Amino acid sequence: MKVGQSFRMAIKSLMTSKMRALLTMLGIIIGVAAVIIIVSLGNGMQQYMNAQFEQVGVNLIQVMIYPMGSNREVKPDDFYDLAEKYPQYLDSVSPYLSASAAVRHGTDEYDHTSVYGVSETLYNPEKNQTVNGEKLKEGRFLSYVDVEREQKVCVIGDYLNQDMFQGKGLGQTLTIGGTPYTVIGVLDQKADSTEGSGDDIIYLPYGLAQQLGAGGMGMQTYLVTSTSQDTSSAAKGVIESMLYRIYQDESYYMVMTMSEMMDMMDSMLDVLMTILIVIAAISLVVGGIGIMNIMLVSVTERTREIGIRKSLGAKGKDIRSQFIIEAGTTSAIGGVLGIILGILLANLFTTLVGALVSGAEGFAAVPTAGGIAVSFGVSVGIGILFGYLPANKAAKLNPIDALRYD
Repeated sequence: MKVGQSFRMAIKSLMTSKMRALLTMLGIIIGVAAVIIIVSLGNGMQQYMNAQFEQVGVNLIQVMIYPMGSNREVKPDDFYDLAEKYPQYLDSVSPYLSASAAVRHGTDEYDHTSVYGVSETLYNPEKNQTVNGEKLKEGRFLSYVDVEREQKVCVIGDYLNQDMFQGKGLGQTLTIGGTPYTVIGVLDQKADSTEGSGDDIIYLPYGLAQQLGAGGMGMQTYLVTSTSQDTSSAAKGVIESMLYRIYQDESYYMVMTMSEMMDMMDSMLDVLMTILIVIAAISLVVGGIGIMNIMLVSVTERTREIGIRKSLGAKGKDIRSQFIIEAGTTSAIGGVLGIILGILLANLFTTLVGALVSGAEGFAAVPTAGGIAVSFGVSVGIGILFGYLPANKAAKLNPIDALRYD
């Protein structure tokens, strides 16, 4: 029997018992669809996060200092002096000091609002955004005079503007730590504009934040920008050298470039995707076991047919190839159905994420040609692999015993 004839017989066998064939393919369908969805979501998340990092700026450097247990102290002036000493590496420096203070407006208290002390260099007027990607919606950002004279002014996020002032916060007054502050600027919406989100934020002069007291267990943060992406490694080096001279211990600080943050996030996402793909692959194995069981049943049901073919001259390899082709055809059709289902669900996830998650309009879970090809190839391979045992059993049947089988 030629391959074409074996393939036609495989299709005829599947069409004879459609429901049994569909149930046999179910594990393959689910496994292939799951792999495609996971790969699509992973690639979509990776592209979306990289786009967000690039929007912030690939030359951003985050410096975190943990001074607890040390009698030495790093001041903003240390960073300003470093920027003046290495203008070829460092472009701008701003403290990003977390302050612990109660935020109130009238009788309303905002317990989850993040208060940060910064300098005027946090904001880039040419790009109309802060170094961490926040855009100014109205008003102005903190100026050098505001920071130097420690004037009681602040810039608020979209959530406070909407919830506290009904969208008219510019020029209004709120209290931070019992002291009135005038709102001179309002940031554009960045997150989902809810309590505790990235829009529930206040920026004020860092000297005033120091007076309010440090939050975040005393951790100090500085946001530094290098002159370019190419100089970010050198900029990181001079910062680490300065901090080591002060603390003589690397455990008191951590300096991380945006490129390193991107690599770390990509690595974490790759690990997560690998774990999920392995879990999804279990469905493919289960589907392969299902194919093997059904093929064993099929061999039993078609014992007399096998006996007749062997008595007419069919060799064992002909019987084996017929059943392997049937198993491969079953898994191939299941793989195609799984691919269609995976693509449809990936598009559905893209629509749902864009509709339900604020700020995620650019997210797209797009299936890749490589992921589809690998999923299909694995599904066919599993069908052939698990179909070999029943096919081999059929090939070894004795024609006389097979003809006597009832």
